[in-house]
Amino acid sequence: MLHEELEDAVPLYAVGALERTERQALEAHLLSGCPGCHTALKEHQSVAGLLPFGLPLTQPPRVLKAKIMAARTPTAATESAIQPPNKPSLVPGEWMNHLFPPESPAYATSFAWVAATTILALLASGGYLIWNSYAQIAEDSTKLAQLQTQINMADSKLTAVQQQLTEREQSLAKIQDDLQRQTSDVMDLKDQLLQREAELEDTTAQLAQRGGPPLRAPHDELGMLLRTPNVNAISMAGTTMTKQAAGILLFDARSKKAWLYSINLPACPDGTTYQVWAMYGKPVSIGMFQVDSGETSHLFVGPLPNFKNAKNFFVSLETDAGRSEPSGPVYLSSQLP
Repeated sequence: MLHEELEDAVPLYAVGALERTERQALEAHLLSGCPGCHTALKEHQSVAGLLPFGLPLTQPPRVLKAKIMAARTPTAATESAIQPPNKPSLVPGEWMNHLFPPESPAYATSFAWVAATTILALLASGGYLIWNSYAQIAEDSTKLAQLQTQINMADSKLTAVQQQLTEREQSLAKIQDDLQRQTSDVMDLKDQLLQREAELEDTTAQLAQRGGPPLRAPHDELGMLLRTPNVNAISMAGTTMTKQAAGILLFDARSKKAWLYSINLPACPDGTTYQVWAMYGKPVSIGMFQVDSGETSHLFVGPLPNFKNAKNFFVSLETDAGRSEPSGPVYLSSQLP
């Protein structure tokens, strides 16, 4: 039979209306695995299963059973007992056993082995995933510990920097206080200088009235420097040798000269002189001057070529000839700001 004829016979097969020859041919065709005929058979079987529900119920005649029983003759029964019955046709749903026969023990064993292998593979995959997750967690924990260590080190450095900033702020505040104090001392010395200039002017006027020669005031140059901007001024204070003494050191960068105006220094004993020193890592002499008895102030002028590198200045009492290094007591001292 052609495929088209087999395909046309599928609806009749679904309702069990085919002859034996046609039925066997269609069953063989279905067992060959034709997908189109399988699909058509499923559709027609589903429809055929619903057909009885659409028919009205009719009571069969009472004589029908007697006629059917009478139709069965002894000859037919004997033939039925001797010859094996023909293979019944596939009723709807029974043909699936031919297409998909029941599983044999060997197939069941193979299926069990495949299932066991699949389960083992799944367990192995799950174990690998768990181990990989554990390794990832351990690696992340190590990285987290390293990050925490770096954060702690950064916090320690930040604390150290903050402490350094605090110390520098305290040092800056101290320097500012010292600068304000020294500025105040300089202003006091300026006031004292102005007062001494006034006293000198009065003395000069008195000498002029008495007819004496005119007195040249060495303070004029110092007063001019005090009024000149950008002139460096450093205050000097008395030491324990004479706490009443004070001084102011002025430096002019243009002339490279230093002016030291001192007050209340005691008179130099015989054979001694005051010597001015600049500290450059070691003391260097700037010059010498003497204070006579009754003299309350004195102006000293000396060269100072390297003012910026000096750490501080001081005045000591040395022998009349002067010294290459200070050895006598210090009467005035000043720390640079």
